[in-house]
Amino acid sequence: MKSVNLTQAVDILKSGGLLAIPTETVYGLAGNALDESVVLQIFRVKNRPAFDPMILHIPEISHLEKYAFDIPEVVNKLATAFWPGPLTILLRKKDIVPDIVSSGSDMAGFRVPNHALTLQLLQQLDFPLAAPSANPFGYISPTTAVHVDAQLGDKIEGILDGGPCLVGIESTVIQIHDHAIVILRKGGITETQLEDVTAMPVYFMQEDAHPTAPGMLKSHYAPSKPFKLSMPHNPLDSNTYAWIRFSEFHPEYPRNSQYILSEESNLHEAAQRLFALMRKLDEDPSIEIIFADLVPETGIGRAINDKLRKAAARHS
Repeated sequence: MKSVNLTQAVDILKSGGLLAIPTETVYGLAGNALDESVVLQIFRVKNRPAFDPMILHIPEISHLEKYAFDIPEVVNKLATAFWPGPLTILLRKKDIVPDIVSSGSDMAGFRVPNHALTLQLLQQLDFPLAAPSANPFGYISPTTAVHVDAQLGDKIEGILDGGPCLVGIESTVIQIHDHAIVILRKGGITETQLEDVTAMPVYFMQEDAHPTAPGMLKSHYAPSKPFKLSMPHNPLDSNTYAWIRFSEFHPEYPRNSQYILSEESNLHEAAQRLFALMRKLDEDPSIEIIFADLVPETGIGRAINDKLRKAAARHS
């Protein structure tokens, strides 16, 4: 694995290279967001559609004024409560931000990642980082440096290893619109948290064929193997399938084919483990098909179920 230290990481990014960086959500494939050629290379390495926009990562809220304007007052409340953290806010971008980053939209997503090593990195750069998840487009997002190395290690200049990601699913993406908050992508911050901080109504936007934010495509986060929601009633050979369950084993099925996300029924633990478990099962040659149960549709459980439904959509 091409692991690099902080000084090497700074040099790679300043010279126009690509680097995998840790965040609290997933590992990102990072490059200079203000350099069109670098951003284009990110699209190429990920095999990412040009209509799927990227997020700009900054070290603190004061940097927003460099890259965005018409910033609503509520952004300060949101940043105080959730930055650094898994919240991305769409704002009107300045011309300094290339259109390729926002896929031609005049809105771009911004966030401050909650990872000490990456914040140190960002503080040493005079540009924001475009950093979509460090995996081939549409595949399971990486939550460890080893995951990145297995998929993109030979296509990038290095990996800044910051250990396992603590949240495990992507950031929540929002837009402030007509004195309300619209959630464009479910993630690590819930609608209840947003309502409590802002006292504003919160709505969800449905996925679109031409997304305004990352992760809005209907099919996303998918293993290469068949992935289905809910276990069929007919008996299956327990050696050929895996069943992802929330917190309890089903007594009528073999335990060795069931994989529990959280024995304590903790949705945050389930979110942290989800992508790593999906990847493990997808890489197991003895497993031919993966089933998954939805988790309770509350809090961060909404985001977990969103990832599961998108994983299943590819194989429907």
